Amino acid sequence: MVSTTPLLPFTGNDEADRLLQDEPLALLIGFELDQQVTLQKAFAGPYELRQRIGTLDAAKIAAMDPDKLADVFRERPALHRFPGNMAKRTQDLCVAIVRDYGGDAGRVWREAKSGKELEARLLALPGIGEMKAKTLIAILGKRLGVKPPGWEEVAPKHPSLGDVDDASSLAEYQAGKRAKKAALRAEQAGSKVLKR
Repeated sequence: MVSTTPLLPFTGNDEADRLLQDEPLALLIGFELDQQVTLQKAFAGPYELRQRIGTLDAAKIAAMDPDKLADVFRERPALHRFPGNMAKRTQDLCVAIVRDYGGDAGRVWREAKSGKELEARLLALPGIGEMKAKTLIAILGKRLGVKPPGWEEVAPKHPSLGDVDDASSLAEYQAGKRAKKAALRAEQAGSKVLKR
């Protein structure tokens, strides 16, 4: 029997989660949007975007009038806390996918010959920094079976979204992340007091 449970249970919406695992561009856009909003909102963004424009085709998004794309992001409920900026970032990402991968986002990882090359390809994409690249590598390796030689060497050594396989492990991951951020803020506040 085939499981209908999505491999990437990030949004609470099975259709949005399935899009993340089935459509490489959706996963990349989700990571693009994953800042200053909840993880659930960020990763539901690609599904909402597809609902609004009828496609998640990189070439079509790259060619859209930037103002029209920004309007799509602003439509209520807005796709992001900063819709104009994120519309631009999403379009920049799609332009790079069209230019470097012929519009096929899956080529970013399908054609990587090693973990290091995969990391370099991800880091070359607009809006994907070191932390996001490593987390993507963990998701690709642990959840989606994309394991170029040496992928473990560039994957994070700490718990990441790649370890999330259901709603409870997502809640646990998010609680751990909040606790880590709180500890970091407390540490920074303590070091400021010591400098006075």
